[in-house]
Amino acid sequence: MIPLFTAQPSGKNMEDATSSNPQSIGFTEKLKSWLSWSWTYICAVWFAMVLTMIYVLRSPLKLQDTLTSASVFLNTLTPKFYVALTGTSSLISGLILIFEWWYFRKYGTSFIEQVSVSHLRPLLGGVESSTTTGLFSSVNGEAEPRPSVSECKVWRNPLNLFRGAEYSRYTWVTGKEPLTYYDMNLSAQDHQTFFTGDTQQLKTEDTGLNLSFSTVMQKAWRERNPQARIRAAYQAIEMNHECAAAYVLLAEEEATTITEAERLFKQALRSAGKDINLLVYIKRRLAMCARKLGRIKEAVKMMRDLMKEFPLLGMLNIHENLLEALLELQAYADVQAVLAKYDDISLPKSATICYTSALLKARAVSEKFSPEAASRRGLSTAEMNAVEAIHRAVEFNPHVPKYLLEMKSLILPPEHILKRGDSEAVAYAFFHLQHWKRAEGALNLLHCTWEGTFRIIPYPLEKGHLFYPYPGCTETADRELLPSFHEVSVYPKKELPFFILFTAGLCSFTAMLAMLTHQFPELMGVFAKAFFSTLFAPLGFFADKMESFMPSSFWHQLTRI
Repeated sequence: MIPLFTAQPSGKNMEDATSSNPQSIGFTEKLKSWLSWSWTYICAVWFAMVLTMIYVLRSPLKLQDTLTSASVFLNTLTPKFYVALTGTSSLISGLILIFEWWYFRKYGTSFIEQVSVSHLRPLLGGVESSTTTGLFSSVNGEAEPRPSVSECKVWRNPLNLFRGAEYSRYTWVTGKEPLTYYDMNLSAQDHQTFFTGDTQQLKTEDTGLNLSFSTVMQKAWRERNPQARIRAAYQAIEMNHECAAAYVLLAEEEATTITEAERLFKQALRSAGKDINLLVYIKRRLAMCARKLGRIKEAVKMMRDLMKEFPLLGMLNIHENLLEALLELQAYADVQAVLAKYDDISLPKSATICYTSALLKARAVSEKFSPEAASRRGLSTAEMNAVEAIHRAVEFNPHVPKYLLEMKSLILPPEHILKRGDSEAVAYAFFHLQHWKRAEGALNLLHCTWEGTFRIIPYPLEKGHLFYPYPGCTETADRELLPSFHEVSVYPKKELPFFILFTAGLCSFTAMLAMLTHQFPELMGVFAKAFFSTLFAPLGFFADKMESFMPSSFWHQLTRI
């Protein structure tokens, strides 16, 4: 799996870099901090001095005559000019508003704010307030380092679909690509890692070059064009009819039905030999084929056998495939047994684990649950356990309920997911929505209780209740994993940036001024004169005070200088 963040420099190198000349670095830091602190005051003093000099030199610069000429010119302008001026201002601010709104919906931030932070803040002496690791409050209120790298890691989707038999059919029908290039590139890296064990060399008749099956298949997985990948797989089969990795690629990408994919996977299994990676991958996909073709008991047996045969490969999350198949059989006792093994405090969690646990507890009470009755008599012990399980699941992944309650439309799940992110929510709801619908009243209980989670964790990015604080990297990763036509769910919901509100207000205000000036030109002229006279009254008062405070000879001498 590929982390989204690169590793930090080693501590020794950092110490060497910072301790080479501590005195010079300390002086430089002090100088920078002093300049940053004094920058605001220097600007204020400079601005005051400029205003003072303009006032002193008003006579030599003939500022009074210039202002009089400007006033005469403005008085000669017709109301049509002011209508055009305010209308143009409204149009420009409206275009800026549209662009800001589009940028915010696409990238989750304000363009003006991003440019200001990226380019203007360093010039003004600003520093970044956050680090890669960061400090977060623990349960007892003490600061502790947060392991952000593991939380922002992309994982292989245990229930990912078949490209040829499922993803491609979606593209044929809708004309949309369900997979992003970033997602497919991660899959290519996974396949190169899994299926490069065959290093046998063969000499081709036409070129006389020594080629290895692994080299051919590595090239096949790297190809961006699906047809080029398929041609490379056939080339590997021509070199060796026992090339299992080539049959895997054909089953994944060329087979247009699950039945055809199953046939190719069986051929790959006969050619896999003792390559553990190939054996596990092929047997798992065969079990998924059986599940999709309705042979669910056979699929369950294959998954159980695979978990017994390779017990150390728990990182592949085969138990999530098993849980989904057992739910389809409505074998809830077996589901509980699997959860008892994998829903442990020492093991990593997932949306499948948390929400399946919540489903079992909700199923026990949801059939007779009534919000009105519960508000009158209070919650029973079983109902309280169900509600707490729902709150736990929602805290882990807050995006899932909107898909289960069909408040957001589902899309095909990606081949990789980010735990606690929108991509994981899509993948879970795509396969498990039917199981929640089958449990009578479970969705009603979820609808009544899931939003109560947010009262428990009012600041999810700073402090969690049962889990670590919610990672702030999920939105960026999900936008890379999910197609562009899908509206990525963002948590916690971001408030509109200041510049969107500002441009919206400016656009509305200038449009209103344009309309009023067009309808009531004389009244708006009187209002404008009164407004500007009130606005500049403090400046006139300040100038009169300065005239009375300073002797006239001082101003005369200063003017001559």
